[in-house]
Amino acid sequence: MAADAPAAEAAPAHGAAARELDAAETAATVEAILFTSDSPLSAARIAEVAALSGQRAVKDAVALLNARYQRDGAAFRIEAIAGGYQMLTLPAYRDVIARLMRDRSESRLSQAAMETLAIVAYRQPILRADIESIRGVACGEVLRGLLERQLIRITGRAEVLGRPMLYGTTRRFLETFGLGGLDDLPKVEELRTGATASRPELIEGAAPPAPATAEPSPVAENQSGQTSPTPQDQTPAGPASEP
Repeated sequence: MAADAPAAEAAPAHGAAARELDAAETAATVEAILFTSDSPLSAARIAEVAALSGQRAVKDAVALLNARYQRDGAAFRIEAIAGGYQMLTLPAYRDVIARLMRDRSESRLSQAAMETLAIVAYRQPILRADIESIRGVACGEVLRGLLERQLIRITGRAEVLGRPMLYGTTRRFLETFGLGGLDDLPKVEELRTGATASRPELIEGAAPPAPATAEPSPVAENQSGQTSPTPQDQTPAGPASEP
């Protein structure tokens, strides 16, 4: 009977190792989910996606991950914000991230991006389908680029079938173009006067233009709404998802 004692003592140790392995796997799963998301996720949602037993497992995984990040000197943590969890860079790196974002936003916009941005500015809040209807082409990639530059944002969802997303401009848009507010946008009538548009369908009611070399002025009738989000001090560490 005494010979069986070591085996009996080994069983609990083996069970502890298994639990530790499970905790590591759970933490890795939670990390992958948060790294992929560009917005906060609730513990309940993470538990649902990861097929975990409950929110306690998510909280334990977050604590384990943050302890590892701190031990390794990582530049990011998982923070509890807006009723959920999000992977964010530390405030100490705010200036570096700001320079990166500024460089992105100050790079030259393509003609397609300028057209799309003008439509959003004058028609906001506006659906992607309406933007594509005005421009006559798909705008998914262009909208994603404008979102990454923080020139536009998702302002909500329309109360129609499928609840599609609505787009509007941001405070960075105003800063980039030197506007005090949306009321400072040029009036459509002013833009029509003496302007030659290569895409007259973008100006409601405008007559077809005569041939000229002037730069096009892709704008639409003003139906603007106020949008001025406050930038966060921390920046999502994961990649942005497609709108």
